[in-house]
Amino acid sequence: MSFTSAALGRIQPSATLAMTTRTLDLKAKGIDVIGLGAGEPDFDTPDFVKAAAIEAINAGKTKYTNVDGTAELKAAISAKFKRDNDLDYTPAQISVNVGGKHTLFNALVATVDPGDEVVIPAPYWVSYPDIVSFCGGTPVFIKAGAAQNYKITPEQLDAAITPKTKWVLLNSPSNPTGAAYSEDELKALAEVIRRHPHVWVMADDMYEHIVYDGFKFTTIAQVAPDLYDRTLTVNGCSKAYSMTGWRIGFAGGAPWLIKAMAKLQSQSTSNPCSIAQAAATAALNGPQDFLAVRSAAFQKRRDLVVAMLNQVEGISCPTPEGAFYVYPDVSGLIGKSTPAGQRIDTDEQLVGYLLDEGRVAAVHGGAFGVEPAFRVSYAVSEETLTTACERIQEVCAALR
Repeated sequence: MSFTSAALGRIQPSATLAMTTRTLDLKAKGIDVIGLGAGEPDFDTPDFVKAAAIEAINAGKTKYTNVDGTAELKAAISAKFKRDNDLDYTPAQISVNVGGKHTLFNALVATVDPGDEVVIPAPYWVSYPDIVSFCGGTPVFIKAGAAQNYKITPEQLDAAITPKTKWVLLNSPSNPTGAAYSEDELKALAEVIRRHPHVWVMADDMYEHIVYDGFKFTTIAQVAPDLYDRTLTVNGCSKAYSMTGWRIGFAGGAPWLIKAMAKLQSQSTSNPCSIAQAAATAALNGPQDFLAVRSAAFQKRRDLVVAMLNQVEGISCPTPEGAFYVYPDVSGLIGKSTPAGQRIDTDEQLVGYLLDEGRVAAVHGGAFGVEPAFRVSYAVSEETLTTACERIQEVCAALR
């Protein structure tokens, strides 16, 4: 008899966090490893945001708050949704949580029963299917490879929906690929969802402000107003505002769903950190001009890493529209052997080789549902990125 629960047995540890932990362990031993596995901006939290947190501490804002967010932060989130997405959400339609992962977890645990299906485009962020499985639901994957720029088609979506489908999960720009759906592409997916009134949409917009080449970000409730009442629009402060450690995620949605998420949160974490909420309020209400500056810096890094990886024979790296990841197809390297004679049969073996011989940490594609590939985060300096790509070029060239 196992002492741990069946629900715990349905999930696996996060592959991205596992690679980050392994990288930190190697660095602690003095080994020169370049970590390209973590999904975390290297830019610091803006000074005006940090100042707001210090001010909150000095003002004694260190007590419990409303379970799912202070009135001030909910007002800032409402203003953000109107300003950036032309969406109207009242405070009763807003949930504030301990990071975007917590937002998704609350929404799925509050709504998914055993037997329910959740449609997840692949490649996917590693936590999506595990959270669904934790709830007893069934992840239904739609695979979209490099040939279709890692984006699903309306025909694929329609074929995946059944009477058991409860949610469709859309992440744009995407982790792990950086692929982003245009307004027309979202409208085409919305047309499919419109025909299935029992299906809800969870729009994970965490990378909204990190887009390139003039790409215009839109979200599904914005382009399909008739789906507004059955869409949960999820976002947060982690990526755009470099506040990963502050742990603030949020969502706008139907009042009954927001209330259900608050009920769950009241019996788990209670309120997010009061200091982090004050900082997030400042982030959303404060100057936004730095977002474009940082996005431009990420675009230069994207161009660098795409160019250098595409110089490797056996690697094909599409150019993403957003986020700070690339997801190169490595089909041409599978089946080759290392100088030590070890055959590379999987992308997991390949990233192990990159770490052991090249001292570069990436995450294998199997963790994201489409292989053979690996995810590289280019949220590091251009100098570091250049060195990492040179190492990848060198050890890949040694494969035979």
